[in-house]
Amino acid sequence: MIDMYLIQSISTDVFEEAIEETEIPNCLRGPFIAAHLMSAQASAGSVALDALPVSPCPAGEREEKGGRGLAGSKYVKLNVGGSLHYTTVQTLSKEESLLRSMCDGAVEVTIDSEGWLVLERCGRHFGLVLNFLRDGSVPLPDSQRELEDVLKEAQYYRVQGLIQHCLNALKKRTDGYEGACRIPMITSAKEEQRMIASCRKPVVKLQNNRGNNKYSYTSNSDDNLLKNIELFDKLGLRFNGRVLFVKDVLGDEICCWSFYGEGRKIAEVCCTSIVYATEKKQTKVEFPEARIFEETLNILIYENGRGSGPGGVALLESGVGSSTGAGQSEEEGAGAAGGDRRVRRIHVRRHIMHDERGHGQQTVYKD
Repeated sequence: MIDMYLIQSISTDVFEEAIEETEIPNCLRGPFIAAHLMSAQASAGSVALDALPVSPCPAGEREEKGGRGLAGSKYVKLNVGGSLHYTTVQTLSKEESLLRSMCDGAVEVTIDSEGWLVLERCGRHFGLVLNFLRDGSVPLPDSQRELEDVLKEAQYYRVQGLIQHCLNALKKRTDGYEGACRIPMITSAKEEQRMIASCRKPVVKLQNNRGNNKYSYTSNSDDNLLKNIELFDKLGLRFNGRVLFVKDVLGDEICCWSFYGEGRKIAEVCCTSIVYATEKKQTKVEFPEARIFEETLNILIYENGRGSGPGGVALLESGVGSSTGAGQSEEEGAGAAGGDRRVRRIHVRRHIMHDERGHGQQTVYKD
């Protein structure tokens, strides 16, 4: 290396010859010559800097930093922490933000040798920031932690619309937290039809109306009714996200399960029967746990539209009579060409010809 004191003391011609004999890279020779001539101009005032030869660095070593911005460009390639994105200057400039400042030249940008604008940030949520700038709205993550990460990125890029969107979502979740497993209650027949027709998942409905009885209940009916409700809750937790579970407390049936797939009813399990007792008729509620669980598994065939094919229909039809020992099975709506439109209706001992008293104390009345 040439000593700086020697550089300032020798003439310009000698200095350039000395530079050629050294191992200084081409991209650094210009600054060395400029430093010498500036000192010479300060003493003599006769050297023009414009005449200096400056050799550029090789293309593979170049990294541009400057404040000229991207105003002359239409498209932008961004490398955000290794995540590559391709967009337009118009998209980045939609809102007053750090990205607009980069495009206008108000903020220094770094561009690598391949033309990628490098941002030293995690690129996991940068696509969400871009989509918000494109559309003005974007669905936010369900996770509280990921939502907070999106808020941090929005604050870094100073995208005020996305910041406010995240703050509103966080406030809503803080004020009224909604559980992951939600079971809607049906309020009308029209609402039920719209819900089932618009739902892409299989639907299981429990109709539970204890007050809709003409006769008194048997001794075990209340326990069995609670067991049906408890099984409904357990199935709702187990198949949450795969099956939509709904409750109907305004219907005509006391306890009845209905199973829907692709917007139509596939099966029905009625848990109510009439007992012809000695003194009067009574209403009895059964708990066919195995049959209910089987129909719930059968309805999973209609998940993601898999039950519409011939394989799904054949699989359902093969299990129609597998568990009919506990009651009677009926098929309605069957036609010559509409076998896949049948509804399996399972009634558990629709009319029982005895009461629940001990053996030897029963009197049977037949109609």
